[in-house]
Formats: sequence, structure tokens, C-alpha cells
Amino acid sequence: MSGRAGGGWRLVLFGAPGVGKGTQAQAIRTRLGLVHVATGDMLRAAMQAGTALGLQARAIVERGGLVPDALVGAMMTERLAQPDVAGGFLLDGFPRTAVQADLLDGLLAGRGQRLDRVINIAVPEPEILERLTGRRMCSGCGASYHVRDLRPRVEGRCDVCGGSLQQRADDTVEAIAHRLGVYQAETAPLVTRYERAGVLLTVDGRGRPEEVTRRILAGLPGWDA
Repeated sequence: MSGRAGGGWRLVLFGAPGVGKGTQAQAIRTRLGLVHVATGDMLRAAMQAGTALGLQARAIVERGGLVPDALVGAMMTERLAQPDVAGGFLLDGFPRTAVQADLLDGLLAGRGQRLDRVINIAVPEPEILERLTGRRMCSGCGASYHVRDLRPRVEGRCDVCGGSLQQRADDTVEAIAHRLGVYQAETAPLVTRYERAGVLLTVDGRGRPEEVTRRILAGLPGWDA
């Protein structure tokens, strides 16, 4: 592992649905030795554990509502106070809104810290649509395939368990358009905010995953490959 003196990075990962955030989060976490803090995972863990905040979130989710900024912020405050993130972190799924960004700024400022980089993975919308509409999931084991980039040996059947391959309900053109619209309305404006703050790193998300990872690492301050 290469890196820099003085400890780890404090990073945020941005990008619309389908740009490859999950793949890059894994790669960055491994290369930099950072703790990956994914909002979705954090919420699910809190609900499963039955914490006070988790029970509040469960009640909202079960009613079909969206977990409010204040509750997500409270969970993030608890999470970032844990000792395992002292050596750096990679936030994935937070902040999503201006309110959440304000919460994060205040939290870090209270500790005399700031973000090192906000990594914005950019992929043109037609490519996003092709990626997501072509994705297929195994109904048995959950393995992922793609009609263009990762085809199974037998059409429509999983290589691992032989289960049938299906398109996810949220991978239709209509559902993707809605998800992209939500992202553009809520999260995309934060790109301008962090660009003005001088911490934005926009990276071309096209090409092989390892190529995208190299672009990200090359843009980190003090990175020594």
C-alpha cells in the first residue's frame, strides 16, 4: 500500500446510479486502508441491532417514508465518533443533500478536520442507461451479470447456481430515469459546492474498473503510487 505521511484521507464518494461507486469503494478501501462508511449499510445495521436511532429509522421505513436528514446525520455523528475511522474514512451515500453537507461540515469543523477530497465519478447518461438496463441478477444466489459486459455461459442461467437471471425492478428505463432525476435534484448541486471549496475531484468513470481506480488515486493529495 502506498500513501502519504500523517495518516489517512477523509473522502466522500459521489456519482449517479450506475457509475460504479460500489466497485470503486471496494478498490479505494483496499488500496488506502480506509474504513468504508456506506449510509445504506449503516442504516440497515442500526435497524437490525435495534438501536434507538435504528428503531426510529425502521418506523419511518416501514411506513414507506424516507429517513430524514436529521436522523441520518445523528447516525453519521455516532459512526464517525468510533475509533476505527480515526485513520481515515470513505463516505458513500452521505452527504446526499445540502442539509447533510452542512451537518458533515459542522461535525468535521468541531474536530478541527476537513474533507481531503470529494470524488465525483462521472459517466454520460446514455452509458449509465446501457449499464443499468443491461444488468441481470440471479434469482437464486444474487450473482450479477450484464448482457453486454458479463454474459453467463448459458443464456438466462447463472454460472454459479443455475438460477434464472432477471432484471431488477429498479433497472427499467422508467425507474432509472426517476433515480437519475432524484440525484440531479438533490445530490448533483453538491458537486458545485465542493468544487467551490476546492476539494472536488471529478473522474471519468468509463473504461475498465482498474483504470478508473488509477485516475482516482492520481488525484488524491500527496498520493505516492
